[in-house]
Amino acid sequence: MSTYTPEVHSERVGDLGFITLNRPKALNALSLAMVRELHHVLQQWQDDSRIQAVVVRGSNKEGPFGAFCAGGDIRYFHQAALSGDATLEDFFTEEYSLNHLIQNYSKPYIALMDGIVMGGGMGISQGAALRVVTERTKMAMPETHIGLFPDVGGGYFLSRCPGHLGEYLALTGHVLRGGESLHAGLADVCVNSSELPALWDGLRQQDWASAEAVVAWLREQSKACTGQAMAAMPAWQNAPIDTVFGLATVASIEQALQGTDEWSVQTLKALHHQSPLMLCVTLEQIRRGRHMTLSQDLRMERDLVRHCFQTDHLSRRGVCSETVEGIRALAVDKDHAPKWQPARIADVTPEMVQPFFESPWPASAHPLRHLN
Repeated sequence: MSTYTPEVHSERVGDLGFITLNRPKALNALSLAMVRELHHVLQQWQDDSRIQAVVVRGSNKEGPFGAFCAGGDIRYFHQAALSGDATLEDFFTEEYSLNHLIQNYSKPYIALMDGIVMGGGMGISQGAALRVVTERTKMAMPETHIGLFPDVGGGYFLSRCPGHLGEYLALTGHVLRGGESLHAGLADVCVNSSELPALWDGLRQQDWASAEAVVAWLREQSKACTGQAMAAMPAWQNAPIDTVFGLATVASIEQALQGTDEWSVQTLKALHHQSPLMLCVTLEQIRRGRHMTLSQDLRMERDLVRHCFQTDHLSRRGVCSETVEGIRALAVDKDHAPKWQPARIADVTPEMVQPFFESPWPASAHPLRHLN
């Protein structure tokens, strides 16, 4: 029986723990209750000697699989920010703690990442011992589109993508499809989505000698599909990503994309749709995250998200917040016409960006001080 919400279904079958995210109408977007339920279950199972490994999947309106997790519940973010709901602070503290728990889990945590895997969905999958994608996987960190930044450890895992691919993914929100995520270092194996029910049943029906045997069996089952995915060339293969997104500033990147080739035109178009301020914050986040541990990165991101909703150094809170405005335009009014401040990349100054990286808490009182 669930402790916090039935939108996370968990059960022990034999040697394994099975979790199904069950909020299909919202593409399994994470609520605070879901975060708490996941943390509670994983903590319990970590201390349960009967459980060798944990497997997590999502669900869609037709049943299991088809969608993994679309991220955090941004409508809730919007409402909470406008009403002064203190649980918004709790959400990010507890979500980031969950991300840390998964990354450091003492047993294999296996994520079956079928369908949408974005934002918070990346946070509950990138720390997995085995990250399994399918041809239906659509993976992205699109937060700059709503005036936010790629959180849930994005500064850590995106910065560890090959070359400067992480900066490209973070700034543009580019969607990786299917096996492309293997080339990006954001998935480990690939299976055909039609095989997922049989894999799930196979995991439930066998007696497992060890945790390692579970992972080895899944790797063997996915060998053919993974090989095919790795042999295919990702869409960005011939794009000058390292040259462009290795530049020092967003303004320099914008200038380098003035060409007439299709990739430059589409990439510049994507950048011009995002918040100029948060593009600059995000680039700094990825560059700093490259030299941090996950714990350090999550603490930095907790500072950043506080400043996103309470941007006191720019005298912007509530409806004036870049993040609240971005969510309004995308998910509330749905006019897709956010009024970014400033409106141009050229108008963002270092004085606007650097205070985002100053912690509002002393180290001894930081909400994530317990992470190590």
